[in-house]
This record gives sequence, structure tokens and C-alpha cells, in this order.
Amino acid sequence: MKVSEMKKILRAHGCYLLRQGSNHEIWYSPISNFQFQIPRHNSQELPIGTQNAILKSAGIKS
Repeated sequence: MKVSEMKKILRAHGCYLLRQGSNHEIWYSPISNFQFQIPRHNSQELPIGTQNAILKSAGIKS
């Protein structure tokens, strides 16, 4: 899954971008009330472990 696809999933569940860092974006999930990082490069492939960690932090079942 690409970073851009992950962002679409997060937006569909109500998550939104808080701020941008140099290499990562910081997102917030109202479901889990938690902030988490996502890489900034939209065309980059996310490893499976990273995908699962982002979804878990967002409170979304994979």
C-alpha cells in the first residue's frame, strides 16, 4: 500500500493532518485520541508492519 492510499483510508475514518515535519506528517485520530506519524512521500510503499502500526494508532481495525 502506498502512503497516499493510507491517507485516503485515514481521512475516511475522520483522521486529519495536524502538522508537517521534515520527513513525516503528524496526524490525529479522534477515534483513539492519539497522534501518530506518517511518511511524507506519497508514492512510497509502506511496509506491512508500518501499515499495521499506523492503523492501530488510528484505532482502525486492519
